[in-house]
Amino acid sequence: MTITAGMIGLGAMGAPMAHNLAKQGLLTSVWNRTSNKAESLAAALNIQAAESPEALAKSCNIIAICVSRDQDVLEVIEILLPGLQPGAVVIDHSTVSIETAREAAEKVKTQGADFLDAPVSGGVEGARAGTLSVMVGGSRQALDKAMPALQAIGQRIEHMGDVGSGQATKVVNQILCAGINQAVTEALAFGMTLGLDMDKVIDVVSGGAAGNWFLEKRGPTMIRHRFEPGFKLALHHKDLKICQQMAEQAGIPLPLALQTLKDYQRLMDQGFGEEDISALFRLKK
Repeated sequence: MTITAGMIGLGAMGAPMAHNLAKQGLLTSVWNRTSNKAESLAAALNIQAAESPEALAKSCNIIAICVSRDQDVLEVIEILLPGLQPGAVVIDHSTVSIETAREAAEKVKTQGADFLDAPVSGGVEGARAGTLSVMVGGSRQALDKAMPALQAIGQRIEHMGDVGSGQATKVVNQILCAGINQAVTEALAFGMTLGLDMDKVIDVVSGGAAGNWFLEKRGPTMIRHRFEPGFKLALHHKDLKICQQMAEQAGIPLPLALQTLKDYQRLMDQGFGEEDISALFRLKK
C-alpha cells in the first residue's frame, strides 16, 4: 500500500510529528483548527492544507490525530467520517480515556476503516527528533498498515493489545511522570537550599541510579526558573484526572497522583497552567 498520510492537530507535538512524516515522503495533507497554522506548515512542506477533516480523509489512507481532549477527538472523528475511505487507518496520538478510544473505534468501523489508539511519550524533544515511544492499541493488521507512518515519528513502537490498551498504557506512563516530577522537583529544591552547584548535581546524579529523562532534560531549566512548555501542566492535570477516574472505578488508591493533581490545581489557580510540568518546582522552594 502506498501511504498518503494526513495530520490533524498541529500543536506542540503534532507539528513536529508532521515534519517527520514529511521527511519520509508520507505526508500529503494537514488540518488544524487554526487554519493559518495549517496553511503555513503546508506551504513550508509543499503539501496540501485541507479545508476540513472530511476533505483530508478523502485524500489520505492514514489519518493521524493529535489533539488535546476527549471531546476534541470525538468531534474530529465525526467530521472526518463522511470522507473516510474503506481500508484506511485512523491513528489517534492524543491522550484520552479508554472509553473515548473505543467509541472512536466503533465510529471509524462503520466506514470500513480501522482505528489505532497510539498515544506517545518522549516530549517535544522526542517529537522533533522522531524518537517517541508509541503505545498502540488495535488490530495487528491495522498496525502493520500504519507501521511506516509510526516509524517516521517513533523509535519504539509497541503493540499493547486491543483498542484501548494504548491509552491504558499511557495512564501508567502519566502516573510515573507525576511521581518523577514530584521526586525531581523536591530533590533539586533541597539541593539548592544546601548551597550546592546544581549543574554539577544534575550531571553527577544523572549518571547514577537516580538518573532519568526528566532530570536530564528539565533539571537545568527548572533551577533557572524557566518553565517553557514541553508538556503543559494543564494537560498533565487533565491526564491525571483520567487516571483518577480509572482508579476509582477499579478501587485502587493513587495517593501520589492525587497529590500531584492538588499541586497542579494550585499552580493553575495561580496562572501557571500553560507552563511545563516542571513548574511544580515553584511549590518546592
